[in-house]
Amino acid sequence: MYFKKIVFLVLVLSVSTANAQDTLKINLQTADSLFLKNNFYLLASSMNIEAQKAQIIQAKVYPNPVFSADLNTYDPDNNKVFHIGQTGQKTFQLEQLILLGGKRKAEIEMAKTNANIAELEFQQLLQQLKFRLHSDLFSIGQIQGLLQRYNQQLSLLETLLSSYETQAEKGNIPLKDVVRLKGAYLKLNNERAELLKSYFETQSSLQTLLQTTSVVVFQFSETDITKYIQLKTIDEIKSEAFANRPELLIIQQNKTLAEQYLNYQKRLAVPDINLFTSYDQRGGAFNNQINAGFSIPLPFWNRNQGNIKTSQFKIKEADYNLQAMQNEMISELQNAFMLYTQTVSEYQKATSLYNSDFETTVSGMTDNFQKRNVNIIEFIDFFEAYNEVLNELTRIKTQLVISAEQINLLTGKDIY
Repeated sequence: MYFKKIVFLVLVLSVSTANAQDTLKINLQTADSLFLKNNFYLLASSMNIEAQKAQIIQAKVYPNPVFSADLNTYDPDNNKVFHIGQTGQKTFQLEQLILLGGKRKAEIEMAKTNANIAELEFQQLLQQLKFRLHSDLFSIGQIQGLLQRYNQQLSLLETLLSSYETQAEKGNIPLKDVVRLKGAYLKLNNERAELLKSYFETQSSLQTLLQTTSVVVFQFSETDITKYIQLKTIDEIKSEAFANRPELLIIQQNKTLAEQYLNYQKRLAVPDINLFTSYDQRGGAFNNQINAGFSIPLPFWNRNQGNIKTSQFKIKEADYNLQAMQNEMISELQNAFMLYTQTVSEYQKATSLYNSDFETTVSGMTDNFQKRNVNIIEFIDFFEAYNEVLNELTRIKTQLVISAEQINLLTGKDIY
């Protein structure tokens, strides 16, 4: 009766959960579409791209002219306030800063590079979130299948336990056999509980990525898994990574930006000229005097030496970062590729060993156990071995997808 209550509660909780939330049944293509449309992290990152593009517009604009006016406030000779009429005094001046040395062009080039970096950062985020999405989808898909098997087995054990408890009460079988069955039931139920924990954690991650409150049910076939098995060489993968990986391209752009910044600092050493024209009513040498002139800083002491030297060190820093990233990338790709090839080998071996004979044998063992042709120890040993096979198949299939998606992430391109 105790185990009947457990199964009843599990079924009630499962039904309650299903009713409390809507179900979102999706395949891989639909999930990708929803992800690109709804994910707020991507939407936020895309706004940063637009913000950086706006800086290009800003870099192209010219400095505003400056207009100034000097009006008489108090005339002590005539005891007048704001004496600015025909016999009073006022001056007006219009100034325009002229940027020399190609500063404006340098600012435009730096703004374009920053926009490129923002786009690459978007691609980097997209690849990272897409890796999470695909990994979570196939993980939860495998967990869903395994939970279904566990539920079937728990139901079978419940039926056997009910029968064995009745027979034990009549003295037809020893009580120790009932205890062994209970132990097998509790062990399987504990494994199911651990699996449910992973299921709900993955479900939460998927709901965040897809921006949904519905329970995500991933619909896939074995073909969706086998498509990750492709013949690629490590040299092909390295070549794709050097051409497409956002992290590497960002560092390359940072080096370009450092070089542009050095060029900009050198241009800042060139003084800008300030042109102006002014009107002076009575304060100059002549009445209604109109003047024109210019001003320019004389670079005697400050020639921007410190900023230029700093920029030179920044270029060296960017170069070292680029070399470090290239070495790190090669190491990561080699290890990821070795893991992938090992997982492909495991998958091919496992799928060749696991076939319909397993299910037939399970059914036969259960029938023979109920007919007393198989003893309790043999049955439980087989039962646990079968579950280990199911867990191993789940692990291998999930690892195959994740290892292939990891290479996609490290190359910055959907190779698999």
